[in-house]
Amino acid sequence: MPLSPDLVGAFGNVSTATITTILLKNGIRRTWMRGPMPLKAAEGRRVVGPAFTLRFVPAREDLAPPESWSSPTSTRAAIETMPEGAVEVVDAMGVTDAGIFGDIPCARMARRGLAGLVTDGVVRDLAGVTETGLPVGSAGTAAPASVAGLTFVGWQQPVGCGGVAVFPGDVIVADGDGTVVIPAALVEEVAFAGPEQERLEAWIMT
Repeated sequence: MPLSPDLVGAFGNVSTATITTILLKNGIRRTWMRGPMPLKAAEGRRVVGPAFTLRFVPAREDLAPPESWSSPTSTRAAIETMPEGAVEVVDAMGVTDAGIFGDIPCARMARRGLAGLVTDGVVRDLAGVTETGLPVGSAGTAAPASVAGLTFVGWQQPVGCGGVAVFPGDVIVADGDGTVVIPAALVEEVAFAGPEQERLEAWIMT
């Protein structure tokens, strides 16, 4: 389900650092993804949206021939099902020598209105990806295509990304400090507590 404009607005004013503190108070410690960082300076923009998950497994040649790119179970097919406002979370198992997406898929995601892309893997075609305007958080870049090291197996399943469990519909918030996951059951509570925590910290700093 898409987030309401009120929730998007609330999280847009709450840093990922504050969110991790609130979740820690609720007993949730594994919320910050190790690996994904903004490819481009955040420029004050915070990415917020429900998680749409994709999963890769280690490459196996019989499962990832070139013709697999247009099969019903492909990243191209997955992109066409992604709803506007979602944050695509890609479990690439931390593989950093094969880019999961390049400029053309990222341009398509931007055209479909996705809020952003987050992965513990890497992307390729760096200049083209940044030109699409799609906010991307990754572990870096690499020239080879995904089939050089990965096989795509499905979407909208529970995944692990950067050491964090992510379920479809969890809320993703990303900024210059990285990416955090808010469990769906705690979204309302964090959205309420976040602005209060930010105001308290601003007062302390003053």
